[in-house]
Amino acid sequence: MTKAEQVRLARWRMKVLRHARDTTHNVSQTCRYFGVSRKTFYKWKARYEEHGEIGLCDRSRAPHRSANATPANVIGKILYLRKKYHFGPERIARYLQRYHQVSIAASSVHRILCRHGLNRLPASQKYRRHKQRWKRYEKQQPGHRLQVDVKFLERIPGTRKRFYQFTAIDDCTRIRVLKIYDACNQKTAIEFIDEVMRRLPFRVLVVQTDNGAEFQSKFRWHLEDLDVRHVYIRPRTPRLNGKVERSHRIDEEEFYQLLEDGPVRESIYRFNKKLRQWEDYYNFDRPHGALDGQTPYERLLQKTRVEASPSS
Repeated sequence: MTKAEQVRLARWRMKVLRHARDTTHNVSQTCRYFGVSRKTFYKWKARYEEHGEIGLCDRSRAPHRSANATPANVIGKILYLRKKYHFGPERIARYLQRYHQVSIAASSVHRILCRHGLNRLPASQKYRRHKQRWKRYEKQQPGHRLQVDVKFLERIPGTRKRFYQFTAIDDCTRIRVLKIYDACNQKTAIEFIDEVMRRLPFRVLVVQTDNGAEFQSKFRWHLEDLDVRHVYIRPRTPRLNGKVERSHRIDEEEFYQLLEDGPVRESIYRFNKKLRQWEDYYNFDRPHGALDGQTPYERLLQKTRVEASPSS
C-alpha cells in the first residue's frame, strides 16, 4: 500500500470515529451505516486515543521474529562489501561462502540491498550497454598467451611526476604480475617482461601488446631472444586486449580508489609494496566471476591437474 493510500484510509477511519461522536452518538448505528463491526470500531478508537491519527494507518503484518531471517551480522557484511568495494549480489554471495562459510543466494543478497537502498551503484560504477557484443574467448593452457599493457596513473598533486603500472595477465588463468615504474619506455618494458618471466610458474609462449612506443623493436627483439613470440593487436581495438583492460578497471575500483594518498603515492618503493599486496590478493584470494568463482591460482591448479591426468 502506498503512502497516499495509507493517508486516505486513515482519513476514512477518522471519519467513522467522528460520525459516532458528533452525528449519531451511537456506535451500533455508525457501524451499520459504514458496514464495519463494533470490534473493529473499538480497535480503531483505542489506537486513535493512544497514537493519534497515525495510529489509524495499517500496521505491518510481518512477524516480529522469523526463524529463516538473515542474521544481522551477515547483513552487515553484505552492506560493507557493497559500500566499500561495490560488489554485486553474486560476487557478495561467493565472497561470503568462501571467506565466512555463509551460504546465501544471490537473490537474497539483492533483496537485502534493495531493502537498504543500495541496489543502485554510483554513477561511475553503473553498467553501460555495449552497442555490439563479442564472444569471450580463452586459451586452454597457462602461458599460451600473455596480455601486457600499461596503465597511466594520475599525476601526483603539486608535481609533474607520474608513475606507470605495467601489467601482465595470463589469458587462461588470469594470474597477473604488476609493477610500477617512473618511466614508460622500451627499457622499462624489457625490465618488466624479464621480471614477469622470472615470477610466473609456467613458460610463456606468446606475448600480446598494443602498438605503444614502449613495445616496439627493442622490446620485440628481446622477446625473440627469449624464444617468445610477440604479437600486436590491431590499431584502435583495445577489446582484443580485453582481459588486461578489464583488470585495470578492477585495479581502479578495488585498489586505487581505496589507496591512501600521501607518502605511498610519492614513493615508488612503498607504492610497489602496496601493489604487490594487491597482486597477491588478486591472484590467491579474490574470486573471479569469469572463472566461476575460482581464484586465478585455483584455476592454475585445476588446469595443471587436467594436463597431468592423461599421463598418469
